[in-house]
Parts: sequence; structure tokens; C-alpha cells
Amino acid sequence: MKNLLDFTLDELKEQLSPPFRAKQIFEWLYKKNATSFDEMLNLPKDLRANLAQEFYLDPLKCVKFEQSADGSIKYLFELKDGLRIESVLLPMKEELSDENGEVARHARYTICVSSQVGCRMGCSFCLTGKSGLTRNLTPGEIVGKILWIKRENKIPYEHRVNVVYMGMGEPLDNLENVSKAIKILKENDGLAIAPRRQTVSTSGLGSQIKKLGEMDLGVLLAISLHAVTNELRSKLMPINNAYKIESVMEAVRGFPIDMRKRVMFEYLVIKDMNDGIRDAKKLVSLLHGIKAKVNLIYFNPHEGSEYGRPNTADMEAFQTYLRDHGVTCTIRQSKGLDISAACGQLKERDNQTSGKTIAKTAK
Repeated sequence: MKNLLDFTLDELKEQLSPPFRAKQIFEWLYKKNATSFDEMLNLPKDLRANLAQEFYLDPLKCVKFEQSADGSIKYLFELKDGLRIESVLLPMKEELSDENGEVARHARYTICVSSQVGCRMGCSFCLTGKSGLTRNLTPGEIVGKILWIKRENKIPYEHRVNVVYMGMGEPLDNLENVSKAIKILKENDGLAIAPRRQTVSTSGLGSQIKKLGEMDLGVLLAISLHAVTNELRSKLMPINNAYKIESVMEAVRGFPIDMRKRVMFEYLVIKDMNDGIRDAKKLVSLLHGIKAKVNLIYFNPHEGSEYGRPNTADMEAFQTYLRDHGVTCTIRQSKGLDISAACGQLKERDNQTSGKTIAKTAK
């Protein structure tokens, strides 16, 4: 059987006769939250029966979740083959009502999704990378997480969400499936999540950044930089041995982006390693000529990590230096510190609890 969520609207039209049935199915799946073909009452009964024989709608199930005091929810999903992946729902703004009980400001959400089971990049600070790559996620498995989270949290269809490909895995190491998921999500007859609300984060695969740009999908780009010298970056991120900082910056400069938007540079700040003013000065130089925004991130310690969380004074001094030298910079407010919110933590803890091990079969 095939996962129906793997199909774009045009692909589904090719599968069905008459083609307009594809639009009806998309509306049931993505606008009306149907979880079975029996709910699709404007489809002929025999078509519903045939679809149920050929397709399935449930590529994953939630096996565990943890909710933080700040509202963040970390989900652990199990796929059809028993492998497990994570996603996080991040409430960015609360819904507020006026004195008459009318909604004055709608809630805003960001959903962080995984692109692979495991990861082959091997970043030394990342728990997911320690397990290696098991396999790529399909487009439908990526889309399925977003659909499930929206449905279970009763997020109204008209409330747009932001999607960030920053969970388990390297999105550009699974570019074919990630790009297809982006196309499925942006369908107006589906979830209608515009490309400008989708951010693809990469550890810096220069050639794949170029390919993503050539696809002209209109998505935003985020670079996991984390160091300003090749020596340190190679220690933290082995991918830097293949794509030096200079080649990553060259690829970024050629990436097409809306003139109103910026390329995000994620900079994980680690105590006594990359948190000094000298690092900030070098970063300003690297970003010269790039319409950039730097997101400083506190390192979120996990069991067995050799790195430490920086102190607030050093973070603020780093931010001040960047701002004083014309670089837009924010400090990410860490969410989910009271739960296993860092990438791979919930899955790893679940494995330890259950004694479950997963064989690595990297593609």
C-alpha cells in the first residue's frame, strides 16, 4: 500500500479519474482533518473502497509526548517500520482576547520537523548525530507529523503555522523528499503553508544549498554555522572538512531570497569555546555583504556532553557587539528546558528506558 500523503495534488490527479477527485481528497485530508476514507462523503462509495485498498492515511503514530511549562510540546512518533522520530510544537504567541471576549490576537505556532531517522553529519554537540543515519523520511512522513500536530492541538486551518526543518537529520541530505514535502505543504487546496513560512536549516552542504536555490521554491534558508574558524568548525562539525566556511558563504551569497527576508545564521554558543568578542568580530567579517540575521543559541546540555552552557553576560556581550557593527542579532529564548526538547533527547531517553536499539542501515 502507498502513503497518500506522499503525493502532490498533480500526482494524485494522475492517479484518479476524474482528476477533480484529487482536489476533494486534498480538502478532506488537509482542511477537514479526515483520518479515514469513510469520512469523505462526497466521494462515491466504490471509490472510497478502492482507495482504502490502495492507500493508507496514517504514516505514523504518537507513542510519547512531553509538555513544558512554557507550552512547548515534544512528540515521539513511531513510523510504519517501527523506527522513531521527533517533532516539537513551539507556541510563539498566546491567543489574547479583548474585554468583550473577542480574539484580539491569534496564537502563533512553529512546528519543528525531522527529515531523517538519525543523521550522518556527526556533529559533536548533537545527540542525534551519535546514532548515525538509519534512513531518509519520505515526503508523507514529514507532512504527516505536521498534519497530526495541527489536528491533535486543534489548531484551526486558517491559523497559519511556521515550519522549520531543524529536527533530526540534515534536510539537504534528503533534498528530494524535503523539497517534495515543501511543495505538498504549500498547496492551496492543502495546508497552504507558504514557502516563506518554511525554513530549511543545513549544516552547510554547499552543493546542496546551490541545488535548493536552483529549485526556486521560495523557502527561507538557515545555516548552522556555530564557529568562525575552519579549525573549530571541523572539530564541532565534521561536514566542514568537505565544505569549508568559505565555500558555504559562497553558496549562501548565490542563494535566491526575497528582498524582504534574510538568511538566518544559527550560532550555538558553547562556554569558553566560541563565546568571545574575538569570535564576534570574526563573524561580522564573515557576514559582510550578506543580508543576514544571527540567532544566538544557548547550548542545551545533555547527558554525556563535554560542552557547557555559556553565561548570560557573555551571550549579551556577543549580541551587543554584532548589533553595534550592523548585524541583526537575536538570542533565542530556550524552550523546553524542563523536558527532553533538544534534538534527539526524547528518542534517546526512550531507547534507554525501553532497552530498544535500532540497527543503522545508512543509505
